[in-house]
Amino acid sequence: MKLELQVKLKQTIAPQLIQSLRMLQMPLLKLEQTLRQELSINPLLEEVETPLEPEEGENVSSEEERSNDSQLSEINWDDYLGDDIGYKVKAQKEQEEEQFESAPAFEETLYDHLLEQLNLNKLTKEEYEIGEYIIGNIDENGYLSCPLEEIINTLKCDPQTAQKMLSLIQGFDPPGVGVRDLRESLLMQLSGKNLKDSLAYKIVDEHLSELDKKTISQLAKSLKTDFEEVQEALEIIKGLSPKPAAGRFMTGAVAIIPDLIVEKIGEEYVVFHNDKNVPSLRINPTYKELVKKDSKAPPETKEYVKKKLDQARWLVNALNQRRTTMVKVMEAIVEEQKEFFEEGPSFIKPLIMETIANKVGMHVATVSRVSNDKYVQTPLGIFEIRYFFNSGLLKDNGEELSKRNVKNMIEEFIKKENPSAPLSDQEILKLLKEEGIHIARRTVTKYREELKILPARFRKRVVENEDEVGA
Repeated sequence: MKLELQVKLKQTIAPQLIQSLRMLQMPLLKLEQTLRQELSINPLLEEVETPLEPEEGENVSSEEERSNDSQLSEINWDDYLGDDIGYKVKAQKEQEEEQFESAPAFEETLYDHLLEQLNLNKLTKEEYEIGEYIIGNIDENGYLSCPLEEIINTLKCDPQTAQKMLSLIQGFDPPGVGVRDLRESLLMQLSGKNLKDSLAYKIVDEHLSELDKKTISQLAKSLKTDFEEVQEALEIIKGLSPKPAAGRFMTGAVAIIPDLIVEKIGEEYVVFHNDKNVPSLRINPTYKELVKKDSKAPPETKEYVKKKLDQARWLVNALNQRRTTMVKVMEAIVEEQKEFFEEGPSFIKPLIMETIANKVGMHVATVSRVSNDKYVQTPLGIFEIRYFFNSGLLKDNGEELSKRNVKNMIEEFIKKENPSAPLSDQEILKLLKEEGIHIARRTVTKYREELKILPARFRKRVVENEDEVGA
């Protein structure tokens, strides 16, 4: 072991840059909370009713001011503590007050609905905790999102008690909730209709995977029963929900406030920063007398005020940087997606973050921070900024399509399908290949599910005479 001196270059990030990056990453609600917190801990910041604009030519982050920060006596405090100097991220245009619809009446979530039913049962403390944990792991479609074994290991509870609570919850409304897969969901729904001994139950239990592969006649032969009975059983199965809770309950209410606003003014689209809910900040003039040159305030007090002033200035600079960056990125997006804004969502084109980053002279990571969890209000509605970025697919002829174009094609294929023999995902894949589009089968399934289209076996509509199929 030994001690030695080394000289090396090391890149560090200034505190101001760190703060700017954090501010840029925050959605509007989080930003508002952060500013409220800063207002509560920094006495040099205060909120004003009317936003005040900085005087022309003022730049709170100029090189001259930064060089003076090291010497307290040389700081021109009046530049920052004047009564008429305000610091506020302002929009470039006064927005008229928008008329919002009244907030909808409270609608309970699936979690609330299940928890209410759990409370109606006489349970031990352990049983209730297990039941509450299971309900917390049921997704918005009604499926248990993690294996029961994982719940047992996490809670370190008795396996039999966990299974008991799962069985109890699976008996709650809506029928089929708390199951692990489609088959279990359908079986639970049939049991709830007292159809456990029915042909429909037997078909789901033993032949579910064959429904989109066999005709009714083939199923009847396998089950050794009549065509009409199988047809009636399939009608019962069609009346079941593959997603028992889908569409019935509100998901967790999340307030969406757009960070940016895009408006068409004349023939141009203009981007504004939506800062109506952002507190208007300025330096509190109460501390002005404490830091004047002839002030009798102790050096410790002046140092404290200087420290808080630095923090306030960094905050203001970060807010200004956030506004400038977000507006600049959105302007580039509008320019690239002009057809979307003119013609509608079906005209969105492939766009990657790197394209925008190169266009505005920023790093891709910066564009990503602007896009994540941020929303923009447009003449076509409110969209997540990330919505405008989507990878493209190349056709055999070199034409580039966006993911959304491919989804539209899948939707059109399904609209034109034979209702007695709906297209499977594999058949849709073949049709896409004929159009020169090469993607994986699992991608077709993913796009179909995102379009909220059921699998082929649930889209099948039987006809009275099977010989008519394909006629």
